[in-house]
Amino acid sequence: MTMTDTTHVPSPPTAHHEREPEASAAAEAAGHGTARDHGNWADPVARLSTTATGASVDTVTGRRAAGPIQGFGQLWQKTFRVRLEGTSHTPADVVAHWKAAFPSFWPPGSTFYAPLAGIAPGEVALFEVQAVPGAPLRMSTGILVIYADDESFAFMTSEGHALAAWITFSAYREGDVTIAQAQALERTSDPFIELTYLLGANRQNDRFWERTMSNLATSLGVAEPAITTERQLVDSRRQWRHARNIRHTAAVGMTVGMLRAPGRWLRRRGDRPG
Repeated sequence: MTMTDTTHVPSPPTAHHEREPEASAAAEAAGHGTARDHGNWADPVARLSTTATGASVDTVTGRRAAGPIQGFGQLWQKTFRVRLEGTSHTPADVVAHWKAAFPSFWPPGSTFYAPLAGIAPGEVALFEVQAVPGAPLRMSTGILVIYADDESFAFMTSEGHALAAWITFSAYREGDVTIAQAQALERTSDPFIELTYLLGANRQNDRFWERTMSNLATSLGVAEPAITTERQLVDSRRQWRHARNIRHTAAVGMTVGMLRAPGRWLRRRGDRPG
């Protein structure tokens, strides 16, 4: 794996399209531009709902989508690439495979619950991830699919997610080789998560996506995937006007659930027949 870590501070992306401001900026950030077929974009919604099942709890229904514009912490752009050397897959082949088996590429301990229609514009997925790698505690949250076509798809996080982010998954040709790419434009959602990022969660998140990209490449026949990671600090400022996002954070819900767990266990024991 190779990694570059640079600091660059231009103005963050701004909303210039009233109907799809965040989706448009997400596409620009991922290098796709905005001149796309309208049918590939999610329709705007005030509140999210999902057909996904299997998660222990749905913390997404009734909440809003929240991208980097609504986030709190420093703004990062992260790009994870893998060259599919020795394979003949086209970009469309790769993206179709990625969509169809998306949950299977995540590292152990994290679970993605796809909506009934799959990864399609406007659909909402749920997922559970470990609060800390190896820990038994899991945070429940979700994403909105804001864009999807034959060679790319993009997610926006929901309120309560640890990150306020857009992440675009795509594939393209470079010479005779197809390259798979995941690119995120992200801020931590609130001051608590920002603190965890400063203490190491930022790198843990990188490792999550590096392992995901490696698993994807292996499934496509690459024997020894080489992941390239690029990290760019786009805006070092923190958006204190969004500090109150902490009221939605999944981490708080997880902590409350952990503190209440002994009481629930005692109540269950008390309900059992003698």
